[in-house]
Amino acid sequence: MSSIIHIISMGLLLKKYQEEIIPALKKELGLKNLYQIPRVQKISLNIGIGRSLKDPQFLEIAEHTLTRISGQKPIRTKAKKSIASFKIRQGMVVGLSVTLRKKRMHDFLEKLISFTLPRIRDFRGIDAKAVDQQGNLTIGFKEHIAFPEIRSDEIDKIHGIEVTIVTNAKSRENGLVLFRKLGFPFKK
Repeated sequence: MSSIIHIISMGLLLKKYQEEIIPALKKELGLKNLYQIPRVQKISLNIGIGRSLKDPQFLEIAEHTLTRISGQKPIRTKAKKSIASFKIRQGMVVGLSVTLRKKRMHDFLEKLISFTLPRIRDFRGIDAKAVDQQGNLTIGFKEHIAFPEIRSDEIDKIHGIEVTIVTNAKSRENGLVLFRKLGFPFKK
């Protein structure tokens, strides 16, 4: 039953963006050209390996988690330099990254707004400071269990995930307006 609801709901955010949000943004921001309207270009998901550099099992767990959440195989990011104080050697895997575009991006964005953010324990809204000067939003999750693809009975280790939503907004204010229209819950 839930998979039927999941299939029906996918694409509703994109339809809402095209039919309601674009005209509202055009009017609110006073834009004449359709190509000036802010829109989401890509979503990047990152997991830093950090404290678990010596544990090869953690790398596999994190890679499996990111694959389930995004639907894509992550890229292993490697250290460019050796840093003795962090015990990092050049070429060591220090993180995992996935970039989502087009349909997968829209599906993930809808799932993030509708399912993931409401599942966060003690969630009171996103701080407006999370939007940078170029209008991009970065959200850090301390626990990956907020995502609906992760079942609590199969968790070995809890780790964090960083989600960055990149827009073509030219300013922080335009980015905030876009995210509010999309339905992101910001603190009052």
